[in-house]
Amino acid sequence: MPIPAITPLVKDQQPAPLPLPPQPMAWGHTHVTITGSNGQGEEISLTSFATREWPVILIQAGATGLDMPPVELHADDSPNLDGSIYRGSRVAARQVMIPVYLHGIDRRTLKDLKRRLISALNPKNGFCVLKFAEGDSLTRTLYAYYKGGMEGDEGTDNAGFRFMKYGLQLTAFDPYFYGPDMQVAEWQFGGGSPFLKTSTAFFPLKLTKGVLSSNAIPIVNSGDVEAWPVWELKGPVRGFKMTAGNQSFGIAAGASGSPDAVPAGRTLTVDTRPGYKTLKDDQGTNYWPRLDPSPALWPVPAGKSSVSVDLVAGSSAATLKLTLRPRYESY
Repeated sequence: MPIPAITPLVKDQQPAPLPLPPQPMAWGHTHVTITGSNGQGEEISLTSFATREWPVILIQAGATGLDMPPVELHADDSPNLDGSIYRGSRVAARQVMIPVYLHGIDRRTLKDLKRRLISALNPKNGFCVLKFAEGDSLTRTLYAYYKGGMEGDEGTDNAGFRFMKYGLQLTAFDPYFYGPDMQVAEWQFGGGSPFLKTSTAFFPLKLTKGVLSSNAIPIVNSGDVEAWPVWELKGPVRGFKMTAGNQSFGIAAGASGSPDAVPAGRTLTVDTRPGYKTLKDDQGTNYWPRLDPSPALWPVPAGKSSVSVDLVAGSSAATLKLTLRPRYESY
């Protein structure tokens, strides 16, 4: 069988260089801590040595429930059709299990570690704050209540004279992680001034805006899901209305000569967060009865969005402030 001819390379032709393999980014270990008593107790590290003498609490392999939160699907069944019809979904409470290993240099230090951890986890003292700090210094926190796992098992593989293993079970009724920063936006606008000037000549005529009205006030939510804002309106404000899509809330301005909705020197706080849902000023006055019919305290969606703000200022400058804390689906 004849040997096929080999085509020689052109003199100036060079072989294509091989692509460089991807280089891994330098990344430190993930540090995890837990703090009890509504975040006001002792912060206990779960990923590092407490001292050089080595009484320590360490996370073991096998933690669950720390990524995407659980989702409940709702559907309708029909007796005459195969399958079901999707109707909606909701995110349920997050169930977390963290296996930990306690090791003391002697029996006394082990018992001390157990007491400290039990005190931090006791739900009667409040919720626990789980904090995850990545190698790039980005932190995420999860708020959860202890459910079980520290009842104790003195089996050979689970306990000894100087060590103990537990599988901590916690429930995060708010299933989302939070970042360390708050996002704040503030708009300031002037109030009205006399239509006719008395201190100077009539002309040129000067008009001052007392109304802030826009359909495209930008808001940026850097989180993964919607966030519930807290609004602050510093008076004097005659009336206001804030709208997102087909949802709105506000207090209509009264007739000429009527009192301001938010008097001068007062700050009305509109807290839209679930479990709060309050409208109170800095003196504790409840503004719920003053709201326009069918109010909806709406959330801010993830990403970029815009809101419509119609606000009638009083006799002097007023301020509108927005504060929200982004939420994340995983750490």
